[in-house]
Amino acid sequence: MNTPNALSDILAQATGPRYTSYPSADRFSEAVCERTFLDALHDRSLAPAQTPLSLYVHLPFCKSICYYCACNKVVTRNTDLVPEYMEAVFREIDMVTKALRSPAPVLQLHLGGGTPTYLTDGQLELLVLKLESSFVFGAKAERSIEVDPRTVDKERLSALRTMGFNRLSLGVQDFNLETQKAVNRLQPFEQVAHLSESARALGFESLNFDFILGLPHQSRASLQETLRKTLKLRPDRLAIYNYAHLPERFKPQRRILIETLPSVSEKIAMQTMAIETLQAAGYEHIGMDHFALPTDELAVAKRQGLLHRNFQGYTTLPDADLLGFGVSAISRVGATFTQNERDLESYQDAVNMWLLPIARGHVCGLEDLLRQHVIMALMCQGFIDFQSVEAAFLIDFKKHFAREYAALQSYASAGHLVLTEESVELTETGWFLLRNIAMVFDAYLHQCRLLSNYSRVL
Repeated sequence: MNTPNALSDILAQATGPRYTSYPSADRFSEAVCERTFLDALHDRSLAPAQTPLSLYVHLPFCKSICYYCACNKVVTRNTDLVPEYMEAVFREIDMVTKALRSPAPVLQLHLGGGTPTYLTDGQLELLVLKLESSFVFGAKAERSIEVDPRTVDKERLSALRTMGFNRLSLGVQDFNLETQKAVNRLQPFEQVAHLSESARALGFESLNFDFILGLPHQSRASLQETLRKTLKLRPDRLAIYNYAHLPERFKPQRRILIETLPSVSEKIAMQTMAIETLQAAGYEHIGMDHFALPTDELAVAKRQGLLHRNFQGYTTLPDADLLGFGVSAISRVGATFTQNERDLESYQDAVNMWLLPIARGHVCGLEDLLRQHVIMALMCQGFIDFQSVEAAFLIDFKKHFAREYAALQSYASAGHLVLTEESVELTETGWFLLRNIAMVFDAYLHQCRLLSNYSRVL
């Protein structure tokens, strides 16, 4: 894969959304509140056919800080905070299920954080039982949990399997010792290898590794060594996220020395090498930062045009409503996005007063849904078919998006996409600029070009 040097100049200054939603969460408004969410749940209950559900529970606690982390988390060794938090989550579940009125099949459950395995096995089991008693899970529902390898062993994995979890996502980040020391996250390769072997033996259906590109002291050589070790374990999926260095927003990142971070050109070379290495090993590039074996459901969904993207990244459930529980969790019901209070105390105070802890959100209009469709087509398939968009939204694509079509010409001239009278299709280098190209269709960025709150695209 030959990456033009010009990419470095574009990516060095480019910032923008990751488009796990459109509009992106920074566009959410405090005008959307509990009443808005209740109305969305009511409208859902009136639908003749119930849209399947995807559930997310945010468990924010961590015992130690990873310096790179930008997640909503509570770093504490005081485990006494957990019971009060779980009581609030259970009460939130009760309020939401009451408003839902009629059950619908749950096809996906994901526990994220923070560190979900901060909780004891007993606490996790109570959470699972609460969810199972409140919702109807499909027989083949995906049940995934994020795991810090430092917090589990074979016995804990066995307990998770007994609870019904069938997918694991291990936070690896990097196997290089110097990098691990610099971000305060020491976990040897042997530990991850042992857990991977145990997970296979216990019958977990899918194993995902999360990595971060752009950490201190990383280079092509160090990343190549990390990938060499990873390929020995052959996880079903890999995600290689871009590190966003925003020390002005995330205080722990101030402990990372900026001079130890790889340059943008080095990051491009690292990403190029990672894509080539993984593809040569049989992995398919799903999009942006995700890779999967050809037999994995993500790879199959992409080939079938059924890939979707939400707040957990790429998924196989394009039509599911998402219900998020816990501090900062985001829900999407129909055309309505809502986000819970992001402060632990504010979240618990609201729920303890039997109020849904909605802090902000967004109700999508028709134009939002149109642009959402176009952006997600780019993010998931790297391709926009004008005719299919016109049929779905009753528009003339080139007329409606005249300004955007003109803006794409420069990317086409540079070889980053193929632009015709009927379609847009990303080229090999276009995938590096996926976020940049998607931003062309973001109406909110055109209204306000202040991009300082976003991470760099690489």
